[in-house]
Amino acid sequence: MNTHEKRATYRNVGLGVAAGLCLAIAGQAVLANLSGPTEHKGLRVDMLEELSPETMEATIGLSGYTMRMRAIRIAPGGQIARHSHEDRPGIVSVIDGEWIEGRPEGERAFDAAQLGTFPEREDTVHWVYNRSGGPATALVCDIAKATPDA
Repeated sequence: MNTHEKRATYRNVGLGVAAGLCLAIAGQAVLANLSGPTEHKGLRVDMLEELSPETMEATIGLSGYTMRMRAIRIAPGGQIARHSHEDRPGIVSVIDGEWIEGRPEGERAFDAAQLGTFPEREDTVHWVYNRSGGPATALVCDIAKATPDA
């Protein structure tokens, strides 16, 4: 290998290392984005209906829980902070606009035009964005621990 070929080889190796470092840094930035926001922003939650703990126990034998239906509206540019559903399973159905659901493994879009619906299981950890120019609303039905009467 002559001197010119060696220089070309070293230059290519150097470019490869630099490219690898850039990809690693970009990968860390992507992973950081997949950790989700820590605060709610532009959120409105309306309780539509709730089954009492007494009804839940009388009908299905589940003590200490309620079942509720809420309308959750996210303003343009708003978000729902990262949260878990380990003790609060539910089903989300987008009825207006589009929700972008983020999870550690990536994002998925759910929109009203496609009847976008997704489950919130015991292993669900997620957050939601509204990246559109208009409000985005979903109906959320979940089973939650009953809160003691104040």
